[in-house]
Amino acid sequence: MTNSASDSPQVSKPPTKDPFDLPDVTGQTVAVLGGTGEQGRGLALRWARAGVRVVIGSRDAERAAEIAGEFGLDNVSGAANEDAADQADVIVVAVPWAGHEALCSQVASAAAGKIVIDCVNPLGFDKQGAFALPVEQGSAAMQARELMPEAIVTAAFHHLSAVLLLDESVESLDTDVLVLGDDREATDTVQALAQLLPGVRGIYAGRVRNAHQVEALTANLISINRRYKSHAGVRVTDV
Repeated sequence: MTNSASDSPQVSKPPTKDPFDLPDVTGQTVAVLGGTGEQGRGLALRWARAGVRVVIGSRDAERAAEIAGEFGLDNVSGAANEDAADQADVIVVAVPWAGHEALCSQVASAAAGKIVIDCVNPLGFDKQGAFALPVEQGSAAMQARELMPEAIVTAAFHHLSAVLLLDESVESLDTDVLVLGDDREATDTVQALAQLLPGVRGIYAGRVRNAHQVEALTANLISINRRYKSHAGVRVTDV
């Protein structure tokens, strides 16, 4: 005799994962490639102050070591970009757009199997201000994924003010970081790294294919900052 639907055993669904239940990432080593620039240096400083081991990467290993020494912290070192990537669990790409393609190609082997966080904004500037540049692959993050096919590419940290990151008198950055990626474990890790920054939440914002509008939004924030003499960021409501 065939069982009715009501007689069938009920399969319970696993509980929904809390999106703010994030991993402990203080034991990770983060390489910030382009770490001698203001944005990269600011991120490196804040993570180092939070106890993360940071390797500052640069085309010039001596310059990277010099910047690392200025931090005065035992958990910060400097190296050439490829060596920095090789030492890291997580790699942050924070170079100017003009150097993005070359860097991603250079560190592709070292990045294999690792989380890469692309925070590069492809922007141009003219007399009218900042504007988003077209990218053949759709976005800087998509270009990174094409050039580093064995890495786990995510996108985040596009909208943080380097001025605020570097100013240690600023106790709270009071902003959200939009995190994009196709791997849940990777985006959770990036969100957790974001939340080590004071006053910051990491908010999942979709897959890497949607990175282009997040990158382009930076041009709007630059316009806001110029008009209002501010260091504007992004806050997501009702989350």
